[in-house]
Amino acid sequence: MSAIIVHDPRAESLARPGESLERLASGAAWSEGPVWMHEDGSVLWSDIPANRMLRWHPRDGTSVWRHEVEFTNGHTREADGALLHCSHGQRAIVRTRFKAGLAEATDEVLVSHYQGRRLNSPNDVVVKRDGTIWFTDPPYGIVSNHEGHQAESELGGNYVFRFDPDSRTLDVVSTFVEEPNGLAFSPDESVLYVSDTSAALRKDGGGHHHIVAFDVAAGRTLTNPRFFAVVSPGLSDGFRIDARGWVYTSSADSVQVYHPDGTRLAAIPVPERVGNLTFGGPERDELFICATTSLYRIRLNARGIQTP
Repeated sequence: MSAIIVHDPRAESLARPGESLERLASGAAWSEGPVWMHEDGSVLWSDIPANRMLRWHPRDGTSVWRHEVEFTNGHTREADGALLHCSHGQRAIVRTRFKAGLAEATDEVLVSHYQGRRLNSPNDVVVKRDGTIWFTDPPYGIVSNHEGHQAESELGGNYVFRFDPDSRTLDVVSTFVEEPNGLAFSPDESVLYVSDTSAALRKDGGGHHHIVAFDVAAGRTLTNPRFFAVVSPGLSDGFRIDARGWVYTSSADSVQVYHPDGTRLAAIPVPERVGNLTFGGPERDELFICATTSLYRIRLNARGIQTP
């Protein structure tokens, strides 16, 4: 299996000589939400159906970081290093602050309701440089007890939200996407990409499996939605963006790489269905990939956007 399949000449230098995809860990039911912990060089990620979070470290190997985590999904870091969780079980965005390493941590629910009604099941989350928290809220954690707690939606829709932790205000910034899932800002934060995975629950072969691009107006609202890329096979469950603005998205058989102009540049084949991914490593040039049962890594000639 080739490390990278190049579809466009602009991606010919993406592969690093001698580097290949390596499996770091396995044994999960469904791997999701990887997040790089620069403090100790580890990766945390969710094993959603098993209701636990796992940890991989180059010295320690794989371990369970936490049990009974209320079906966390996507994660990201805030500027001060706090860890944000999308909790399907609590139907909330949860913050973990660290006191002295990963072992000493306290949690707080940041936001769980919109206009007095419970959220569906927050799925993925990003933090803008101004400190605001943007997240998607599809129904996947309430449609069954497999990845959350089965319940009826109190909102009657699936939205993209913006939460201001200073004013504690929560606003709907888009109703355009049928079932919003992954999301990420362009390097200059002028564009927000959001995936629509409404095909995930459809039994008739219908639904969406594309990424939508929005302009970010005045730093707080979304305008001008347009279709960025149709991802096939599979879905754009989660994705990240490198410092050049290239989009690295999950699919059924690979990590697909897109230029900001919408051209598919390359694919990184993965032997399991990809759920999500993140950049990490001391130089931010290591792509960590959550795919079904496993955590993979490949080093690239690319760097992720600087994060805490």
